[in-house]
Amino acid sequence: MLSQSQRAAILELNTQKMSKREIARVLKVSRLTVREVLRSGSAAVPMLSRTELCEPYRQQILELLPKCKGNLVGVQEELAASGATLSYSALTAFCRRHGIGQAPVVAAGGYHFSPGEELQHDTSPHQAQVGGRQRKAQTASAVLCYSRLLFFQLYPTFQRFDCKVFLTEALRYFNGATERVMIDNTHVVVLRGTGRAMVPVPEMAAFAERYGFRFAAHELGNANRSARVERPFWFIEHNFLAGRSFADWQDLNQQARQWCDRVNATYKKHLRAVPRELFAMEQQHLRPLPVWVPEVYRLHERMVDWKVTSP
Repeated sequence: MLSQSQRAAILELNTQKMSKREIARVLKVSRLTVREVLRSGSAAVPMLSRTELCEPYRQQILELLPKCKGNLVGVQEELAASGATLSYSALTAFCRRHGIGQAPVVAAGGYHFSPGEELQHDTSPHQAQVGGRQRKAQTASAVLCYSRLLFFQLYPTFQRFDCKVFLTEALRYFNGATERVMIDNTHVVVLRGTGRAMVPVPEMAAFAERYGFRFAAHELGNANRSARVERPFWFIEHNFLAGRSFADWQDLNQQARQWCDRVNATYKKHLRAVPRELFAMEQQHLRPLPVWVPEVYRLHERMVDWKVTSP
């Protein structure tokens, strides 16, 4: 079954006068599926109506649960002894769906983003095998919040110059900029203040203006606000960096880009979609890059003697 994001992508691409065949090709779904979504005209996932196998035994389950001290294995055995032919997986699924014997899960917070609204950027320290030795590295990551498209690079240090280099590469990789770039309260970007009161360094504010976005910082202690970019760091450390060695930093970042291409084209269970497919719609909402993107540079001042020679 298609996720809500996939259904929304089909409807959005249809409004852009894209044919059903092209939509099916881009999103890798059948044309029949595209026609059904367009016929419904809604991005909401239809509810499946099917009978619950355990529903006739609900009262027995509720009575047996305290008796078995919350152990569903014992409940299933008691039901089987009374003649009920229910599998353990069916019983546990029924209890999960109806919250029987389980404490309700309280969400830490939920954030929903429209296409092209926000990109999250952060860094995390890691160890990498570069040039035959273990080196400390700063992993800089950027994630589009709607499509979850990921891009990251590693640097021996991460200063303001490196930040501009990385964001330039990230925007080129995404071929566009979002309305907002969310950061933590890092001194690389922040001049003063935190959260909504954050004021970026003039140099970084000018950099953001060039690409048509603005920097924003989450409130102190609100790590969930940047969860989109925080989540992939563990995956990068235990999947990309684990067991790999690199000739130099350039080789490392080339492999990182190739790995991003592969991961972004992989189906994500928690999304029920492929990030690259969702990006096909989000790309239409990104702000175009400037016609000319200047290379990032760093100014150096040097004091020299000035000597006047007599004629």
